[in-house]
Amino acid sequence: MLVKHKCLNELDDVHKIINWQKINTMLKNLYSARVGAPAYPPLVLFKALLLQAWYDLSDEALEKQLARDLMFRKFINLSITEPVPDHSTLWRFRNLLHQQNLLIPMLDKINDHLAKKSIIVKKGSIDIVDATVIEVRQSRPKKNKHGENTQDPEAAYNVKTASDGKRVTAYGFKLHCNTDEDGFIKKTTFTKGSTHDSQELDKLITKNSAGVYADSAYASQKNRQKLKHGYKILNRKYRNKPLTKEQKQQNRQITSIRYVVERTFGLLKLHMGLGKARYMGIDRNHTGAQLIAMAHNIKSGLSIYQDMQRLKLEPVPIYV
Repeated sequence: MLVKHKCLNELDDVHKIINWQKINTMLKNLYSARVGAPAYPPLVLFKALLLQAWYDLSDEALEKQLARDLMFRKFINLSITEPVPDHSTLWRFRNLLHQQNLLIPMLDKINDHLAKKSIIVKKGSIDIVDATVIEVRQSRPKKNKHGENTQDPEAAYNVKTASDGKRVTAYGFKLHCNTDEDGFIKKTTFTKGSTHDSQELDKLITKNSAGVYADSAYASQKNRQKLKHGYKILNRKYRNKPLTKEQKQQNRQITSIRYVVERTFGLLKLHMGLGKARYMGIDRNHTGAQLIAMAHNIKSGLSIYQDMQRLKLEPVPIYV
């Protein structure tokens, strides 16, 4: 007989903020007769990938955790007698999400669900844009037994000047994000590490934004021309041309808002496995980053929802 314990219910409130039926509708056509019937419903595998991000697990570790953790099984709706998907199944499903171009619309759909529960505020929201380097695990040039370079050929070197004036070099990719003022991720792009931040700005901004906040890396002449449209970009000082008192005040005001995206990057790297690139290749790592973005938004939304419940606000229906 299964013993009940409160720890098994830790993720139950997720079902109250995400409409799984609509997510399932987006996923149900992933498999067809041409590629064979799946052993597991796509929604089961998608929920498993959310668990992977929340608990920073490799595919092999996720497979083991699904086999032995009752809360994991409960969340993905897998009975204790059913076999769990193996790591290769999880790998193939993740790649399939990318191949079918589902990741961007799924992030949008999740954000819509959170907005309907008054967790995300869309109207009048601002865009806070920034980028972070994700170093590959094998970042130094090395050769295997065949004399081939083991570095990821799709990554590249990123060079930047740190706050102490020293040049910092990292070999990897770059995740570009647009978050709102509460840290919810709206859009992402993913490039090799050498791509300049300013090149991705137009891809990240949303329509009808109440304002765009970015650091000095986005201070190209092209982007500066957009300041009259609500773009607020940190002023950059140059040699023999220090910032004016007014520019310093502007920078303080912009920094007080745009720190949110840096905090979001910190959370993703510390808790959700974004500290190092987990896979080889730009597409696979972008897929992993997009799944992490969805997991982050759901987990942040869950925290806000539970705060709302503690304040005894009106409950919402459970999605099944």
